[in-house]
Amino acid sequence: MADLTALVRYLDDELRTLEVPDYDAALNGLQLANSGRVSRIAAAVDFSADTVSAAIRERAQLLIVHHGMFWRTQRLAGPAYERLRAAIVSDLAVYASHLPLDMHPEFGNNVLLAKELELHASGTFGRYKSVEIGVMGTCDLATTDLLDRVRTLSLRFQTTAVSTPFDPDRRTRRWAIVTGAGASTDSLEEAQVRGVDTLIVGEGAHHTAIQAMENRMVVIYAGHYATETFGVCALAEHVSKRFDVSWVFVNVPTGL
Repeated sequence: MADLTALVRYLDDELRTLEVPDYDAALNGLQLANSGRVSRIAAAVDFSADTVSAAIRERAQLLIVHHGMFWRTQRLAGPAYERLRAAIVSDLAVYASHLPLDMHPEFGNNVLLAKELELHASGTFGRYKSVEIGVMGTCDLATTDLLDRVRTLSLRFQTTAVSTPFDPDRRTRRWAIVTGAGASTDSLEEAQVRGVDTLIVGEGAHHTAIQAMENRMVVIYAGHYATETFGVCALAEHVSKRFDVSWVFVNVPTGL
């Protein structure tokens, strides 16, 4: 049995929760307390009614998520009230880590996705305020083979990866990864400046595909959910070993 306060303090220090900039509404860190003890951790990409229910079924006392409880000011009524009530009644604490987890050098979504795709990251990418949350590197790989790797990974999480058009004989030599909603005007402009020919993201707006095509760049959209499953699992596994508690991954794919 672990002490919640000690566990949260460790997570905050390891993830640099108070140092890493993020969207104001992300509220990284402990978002919901419990009675103070943790014997089992559940990890999930999202805080939702489904992940709360699954964590309760797994008898967890702490739910670690990438996308937390609040992203805007909202009324605690309807589904928002019900999922919060279920967590409180079941003594389930909630800890969220968004950009701090994305960019972590060991447990980060970006570095772990690169490893899953057998890509060696040699630097960071994806500027946000004072930090870079993604990774980048070089290779000499047929883009069709890279896309196949991404598609295989995405299917594991019930997502279909897609890409902007490219010639069958095209090769990827400089790549970058920004998980989640990683395709934006800013990230594509950064990729162009830094000589990236293939950008791997979770998702992006339609105009980013046009922007990529006009600049002879390939964007592979692997799925928001699929690209952000690795960080919470790695973090929960690490914490479980350090604090001698069990853990479980609550897999609730969104299809996106």
